Amino acid sequence: MEKETKGMRTITYREAINEALEEEMERDDRVFLLGEDIGAFGGAMAVTKGLYEKFGPKRVMDMPISESAIIGSALGCALTGLRPIGEIMFIDFACVCMDQIVNQIAKIRYMLGGQVKIPLVIRTQGGAGKSYAAQHSQSLESWFVHTPGLKVVMPSTPYEAKGLLKSSIREDNSIMFIEHKLLYNTKGEIPEGDYTIPIGKAEVKRKGNDVTIATYSRMVLFALEVADILEKKGISLEVIDLRTLSPLDMGTLLDSVKKTGRLLTVEEGNKSVGVGAEIVSRVVEEAFDYLDAPPRRLASRDVPIPFSRNLEKAVLPDTKKIISEVKKLI
Repeated sequence: MEKETKGMRTITYREAINEALEEEMERDDRVFLLGEDIGAFGGAMAVTKGLYEKFGPKRVMDMPISESAIIGSALGCALTGLRPIGEIMFIDFACVCMDQIVNQIAKIRYMLGGQVKIPLVIRTQGGAGKSYAAQHSQSLESWFVHTPGLKVVMPSTPYEAKGLLKSSIREDNSIMFIEHKLLYNTKGEIPEGDYTIPIGKAEVKRKGNDVTIATYSRMVLFALEVADILEKKGISLEVIDLRTLSPLDMGTLLDSVKKTGRLLTVEEGNKSVGVGAEIVSRVVEEAFDYLDAPPRRLASRDVPIPFSRNLEKAVLPDTKKIISEVKKLI
């Protein structure tokens, strides 16, 4: 771990999540982990490495290969006063336990008239870019945004990953915390000591005047790269990191669009009925008179993610495609 001056440290996205888990487990003995291969093995993405040795098998629980068992057990524990963090190895495997997530976890607090709390975090990872093919590369966040009763968090940097995970663990509501498999080795600065980031608050990662780019997770890094490229050509982009998709911070988005007059949404999920479609709809409803051009959406193509590297690349958004969409806007 490389340390920086002025109270900041540079660590990886993976280390940031690991630190958040460790610190929250130390802070509150009701917090515990359950999932597949998260114990002595340290997790499929090495995120839980070292936690089993420190906290033991009762707080870092290796579960059978059954997502329904993991998430169903987590729900029962949350109902009885614990604060479980259930891990689904790939977001694609959430399909196996959708009944637990959508019909039980998301609804039970409402159906019991608010008499219970569900302090439950479901950690998982999605996204493509590693040739894991159609059943291990999906971006399914729109499914969960569409489900009332769930909060959906998707951090883009180590700073967001740690601060948002700590906030999620301290929440009394159910949260889908979705990481990206290609962010784990990325590095960034985080503050020394304890800090949290409020859920439901977007961040303007870069200020600009010509086009608003609304994005999240790995696509934030692409958008910032494009902003650097286009700045040299006299085009000023404002990049907004949504950070949480539910609740969605429309205030920050609308303020930006009213300033720039142009909107591009960028996401790795499918284009049809995606996060971008929802954002564009709300902006048109609430800020139509401020728009100088029709909003545009950039997303993955509506096809299963191919195994072939070249085909996979053709399906996903990238910097060239973002630049092309910005030019169409202006």
